[in-house]
Amino acid sequence: MRAALVERFGPPQGLVIGEVPDPVAGHGEILIEVAAAGVNFPDVLVVAGTYQILPARPFSPGKEVAGTVCAVGAGVHRITVGDRVLAQLEHGGYAELAVVAESQVVGLPDGVPFPEAAALGLAAITAHFALVRRAHLRPGETVLVTGAGGGVGSAGVQIAKALGATVVAVARDEQRAALATEQGADHVLLAGPSMREEVMALTDGRGANVVLESVGGDVFASALRCTAWEGRLVVIGFASGELPTLKAGHVLVKNLAVLGIQVSDYRDREPDSVRTVIEELLGLFVQGRLTVPIDRAFPLEEAGSALAAVEAGGLRGRVVLTCRPVAPVAQTPVG
Repeated sequence: MRAALVERFGPPQGLVIGEVPDPVAGHGEILIEVAAAGVNFPDVLVVAGTYQILPARPFSPGKEVAGTVCAVGAGVHRITVGDRVLAQLEHGGYAELAVVAESQVVGLPDGVPFPEAAALGLAAITAHFALVRRAHLRPGETVLVTGAGGGVGSAGVQIAKALGATVVAVARDEQRAALATEQGADHVLLAGPSMREEVMALTDGRGANVVLESVGGDVFASALRCTAWEGRLVVIGFASGELPTLKAGHVLVKNLAVLGIQVSDYRDREPDSVRTVIEELLGLFVQGRLTVPIDRAFPLEEAGSALAAVEAGGLRGRVVLTCRPVAPVAQTPVG
């Protein structure tokens, strides 16, 4: 099979397309013919060699795939050959075939295309766990989402709305602000020095009950000051490249909770919980309450360019790789 390979750590353009032996499904594993693979910012870090989990080289990056099951190993009971599926994995997604444990695989409902399924996975799972598992979001609360228009930010806006929250989205430019508005944000702001004052004005001086923070740097500092008394700020990432310093005084005087989310830990420790969340997210997609805009789709041969596009930013939606020809899927009308 063909795969995009990391032979040495470095920039995305260093990925090599090569022929490698076809993988074989072992006990409890499933072999998937990959139709589409999600391209995520953590993949950029993996290829650069700066991510917290790095396999031995050479290896194929890629943490989420959608495709068709072409073989199953002994001990597999829930999934069968021919099923259309979405799967999570630590690496190995940028390839024509992928082996995944059955515990990490979810069947796709009719009408969900492979590219959208692959693009939905990691970002939406992260946003859901951040809101529900970590922040314990309650209906009627206000959620502040930084990095709106990005993968996790877009999912966070929509999932928070679906859970009954008022959403304040913070975007870095007008293009992403427009996308956040389309996705249902109640209020949209541009990141800048007046962020705290604007959020406080929108919330009658209370601030946001829950903050999803994925930017870092100065945005993190402003977001912390926007958090309401007994609010919960969830640290998702540092897209700006600047790791922030936490001012503990703000945490103390406002009784704040600053929380982290490393969603792959849930994948490994609680696969049943992750499958339940994915099934809920796919349900929202089928209902038209969660959209997954795709900015660009690259063929497998251009995996390096796909990662470079994610690294550069400025996208209006997700990036996916098409690893095999993707047949159109009839969409089920909503309403």
